Amino acid sequence: MKIITFAIPCYNSAPYMERCIDTLLPCGNDVEIIIVNDGSTDDTGKIAEQYATQYPEIVRVIHQENGGHGEAINIGLKNATSHYFKVVDSDDWIDVQGITEVLKTLKTLLNNNSAPDLMVSNYIYEKLLEGTRHVINYHNIFPHNQLFGWDDMRRFPPWKYLLMHSLIYKTQLLRDCGLKLPKHTFYVDNIFAYQPLPSVKTIYYLDVDLYHYFIGREDQSVNESVMIKRIDQQLLVTRIMIGSHRLPGSISSKKLSGYMLGYLAMMMTICTVFLRISDTRESHTKEKELWTFLTSCDNGLYRHASSRFLRMVANLPGSSGNKITVRLYKIARKVYKFN
Repeated sequence: MKIITFAIPCYNSAPYMERCIDTLLPCGNDVEIIIVNDGSTDDTGKIAEQYATQYPEIVRVIHQENGGHGEAINIGLKNATSHYFKVVDSDDWIDVQGITEVLKTLKTLLNNNSAPDLMVSNYIYEKLLEGTRHVINYHNIFPHNQLFGWDDMRRFPPWKYLLMHSLIYKTQLLRDCGLKLPKHTFYVDNIFAYQPLPSVKTIYYLDVDLYHYFIGREDQSVNESVMIKRIDQQLLVTRIMIGSHRLPGSISSKKLSGYMLGYLAMMMTICTVFLRISDTRESHTKEKELWTFLTSCDNGLYRHASSRFLRMVANLPGSSGNKITVRLYKIARKVYKFN
């Protein structure tokens, strides 16, 4: 069995997908690359088939009707045959030296029957148009180069939460926990980085800068104007994350529970801020409905989320409160580089 399946969701990715794929090919036969052509109308499918023809032992192509980013990940997971599973978006890329270290480490752990449920590595925000980069690492949060559990980690600052870019899950764990992402929905990477966590019992942190996360296209899902237009999808993702707290398999670790509550508070705040930026009667109604939904699902969750500092900021009253909320959001965005 191969070590890692890389799933690459592609929709009209022809201008940049080759850079992504080319950084994975040096992994050789230790990996499989599944390119999911999600109903593209450009040359994405043609380029993907060329790679599959040239590298038949490594690259597979799956063509499907457009189902969105989440459905492409679902299809990649369904067809994965390796021990581990990682999503790489088609406009991002992997550090060749970093993935060499990851494969070497996982191979050793597998041979010693000590393979972790989850491997964590660093990722890099690449703002190419600005010529800047920002590395997110977990030096002061996780033990290094050893197996550990959630109770061994230190507190996460809000700007270092685990994102899809930093995670390599065991393939079977994702299947066993019932991960299924919604169709035609952006921001599902938050579910991917959240819902499976209670099923994770063993973790290994490898301190390498592995994933290069490209920021800068005007049509990118994390562009502020795009996020405002797609706020309903952000709301759907947040509601699914709230529901994750009632999935089978309780959150036994207090530290993991605290982490997940903090992440959920951040998502609630992001939704609240963008609804307030919209500043319409409809957006105010949606904000009220979201917090009511949280309360109706679990009043304890509501108390924890609403007690977080970010929630207090987002709940400042009146028009002056709205202005301060938006101003603080924009400062945080520049400091923490999250879009």
